Amino acid sequence: MPYRAPLAEYDLLMGHVVGLDHVAGTERFGEASAETVAAILAEAARMCEQVLALPITVATAVNEMMASACLSLQIAPLMSQGQIEALEHHASDEIKALYLPKLVSGQWNGTMNLTEAQAGSDVGALRTKAAPKGDGTYAITGQKIYISWGDNDATENTVHLVLARLPDGAEGTKGISLFLVPKFLPDAEGNPGARNELSVVSLEHKLGLHGSPTAVMDYAGATGWLVGEPHKGMRAMFTMMNNARLGVGGQGIGIAERAYQHALAYASERRQGVTPLGETAIIDHADVRRMILTMQAEVFAARAIALSCAVAIDMQTATEEPVWVARAAFLTPIAKAFGSDTGLRVSDMGVQVHGGMGYIEETGAAQFTRDVRVTAIYEGTNGIQAMDLVSRKMMDEGAMAYVILAEIEAAAQAAHAALPDLAEPLLEACAALRAGTDWMVQHQVEDRFAGAVPYLAAFARVLGGQAHLKAAEVEGGARLALARFYMSRMLPEYAAKLSEARAGSEGLYAVDVEAMAR
Repeated sequence: MPYRAPLAEYDLLMGHVVGLDHVAGTERFGEASAETVAAILAEAARMCEQVLALPITVATAVNEMMASACLSLQIAPLMSQGQIEALEHHASDEIKALYLPKLVSGQWNGTMNLTEAQAGSDVGALRTKAAPKGDGTYAITGQKIYISWGDNDATENTVHLVLARLPDGAEGTKGISLFLVPKFLPDAEGNPGARNELSVVSLEHKLGLHGSPTAVMDYAGATGWLVGEPHKGMRAMFTMMNNARLGVGGQGIGIAERAYQHALAYASERRQGVTPLGETAIIDHADVRRMILTMQAEVFAARAIALSCAVAIDMQTATEEPVWVARAAFLTPIAKAFGSDTGLRVSDMGVQVHGGMGYIEETGAAQFTRDVRVTAIYEGTNGIQAMDLVSRKMMDEGAMAYVILAEIEAAAQAAHAALPDLAEPLLEACAALRAGTDWMVQHQVEDRFAGAVPYLAAFARVLGGQAHLKAAEVEGGARLALARFYMSRMLPEYAAKLSEARAGSEGLYAVDVEAMAR
């Protein structure tokens, strides 16, 4: 079925839920008026529906629409966007002058080279070497895996950001540097010249995303340029990764939106059996309707979280105020993990709505499940996102978590008189999440890690509740009914998640896994 961009929902979220007006009120993004944003999104929607130096909030919506339209293709500009940001913050003026215009225009595409076969998520175990050549450049030697859009014929040049270790680099992540390594060495005017000493060993045979070339890259003394300071490569790479993490959350939401629309169309047309309303379409069967509403409510919650994170990033960029820096950092792992998990859950539910036909390739429902599966893995697995949330992002003793909880509580209390059936369960959830946050702050990191994933899920559930409450206050009607569905059927999951989050690590290691396997 054709994809329809959710412009009305973007308008509701940006105008009344996530606070784009704060971004538009800054000097840096002063031109992002409601009218301008609406025009940008309308044109982006037309491109995504028919074919395929904005604020990150707007770019997040555009990226999500592109992911809905064609996730395999959308990965290419997403990687380039992250590389552009990394170069803007860390590269020399000469590199920026030569490479940024080409990357921004889309003439060249950018990639991110972290993972090696023996290292996996343990980036500090990499073996790729960088040797000074005496002329300001470096010879890069090593092999990287899982490089999205590592080579292609769609752009004039492919620019790789590669993590490698200098001869005097210490072991672990503290000794890693970042290098820019182009496929073709450009001349002073930016024209691609001689081919660099790098090659594609193979393309990965993947579960999904078959339209996206994922390469094993080999660097055989390839010429590269240092980006940022020596041995500070992880700091520069994290600039790109944080951009990509929000983008990957958006990818999950984009696929979830597409799967929801696909399932809704099928359920509205497929006639089978007798429902309480008579011989009608299967959407009137109670369980099918439950699934459709769950998909709709979940996508809205995840989209609100992603856009709230994007607003925080924009405000950080525009104001450099520490409170926005902390807020953006706190929301990023939640946006990435919950957004991609939403893609998994909603696409899987979409297959279920189709019944047996969902397992047949011709319906297209299964492709969404295959394509979205990797989003919970790359740019840091969702488990790593959760551990980051309860460790580095709580080095402030949970201060930002408590700030956000206070905001949700204030919103719920303000809405209590008019919408008590929505406000009361949200206030109860906030109280439980506050206690769960207290537990995280007071316990050792091993215990935090053991409960990190359910804690993140509980926090996302409560954030989703806040978004549904705000939307219900603005629109009422169907939006109010959906909020009631979320509060009564989905929000209560927080209690089970927080119970698991506080279980600690002892039970995990009390089981002799090897003995059980015998």
